[in-house]
Amino acid sequence: MTHWSEGPLAAFDTETTGVDVERDRIVSAALVVEPAPGQPAEVIRWLVDPGVPMPEAAQAVHGLSEDFLRRHGRRPGPVLEEIARELAARCAAGVPLVVMNAPFDLTLLDRELKRHRGAALSAYFQGPAWCVLDPRVLDKHLDRYRKGRRTLTDLCALYGVPLTDAHDAAADAAASLILTRAIARRYAERLAALSRLELHSRQAVWHAAQSRGLQAWFARNGSDETCDPAWPLRPDPPATAAA
Repeated sequence: MTHWSEGPLAAFDTETTGVDVERDRIVSAALVVEPAPGQPAEVIRWLVDPGVPMPEAAQAVHGLSEDFLRRHGRRPGPVLEEIARELAARCAAGVPLVVMNAPFDLTLLDRELKRHRGAALSAYFQGPAWCVLDPRVLDKHLDRYRKGRRTLTDLCALYGVPLTDAHDAAADAAASLILTRAIARRYAERLAALSRLELHSRQAVWHAAQSRGLQAWFARNGSDETCDPAWPLRPDPPATAAA
């Protein structure tokens, strides 16, 4: 049987108005599907007019201006529906979904769906559980004592994965997919016995442990930052008590 790392993979990425999954919006997204290593990939792109101002800091990252999105983007509701259905269809077909820093992109997608479609991301998935592969979690577990940052750019440089046009959703998704295959090859002996669904479950445990370690580091250094241990999707925040 072909190991998951040599079979089809789909990778998802977003560009956004900021980094707050509860308040920020998706402005572009991409799904890259590769049947096998080195084979031509299918690329699906979405451009969204979020209907909210574009912060200068976010525009400086991805280059998408408020005016450009108004002229070329589509309304959020239909786009989010398409994205959720595409992801669900790939997962239903047994294709692992690569998402770099999954709790960010998938949680933001979930909140956007609730905002514009009145439905959670989980509502689109039927049958077998999805399988998410997060190269950030994988690398941090498999090489846990290595110092340094673990952004997509850093990991691509470490594993020899080309990344051009960073912060373009399709480019980042494609790089994340190739990166995940590269991690699987480097640590083949440690990952070979794990099925894709077993690996999904293990990553939830690994991410929780990684979050606890980072939270302890913050506490020792007097930082009030917090780390959410949930993976690949953060739970809804507690409802604000009525005044």
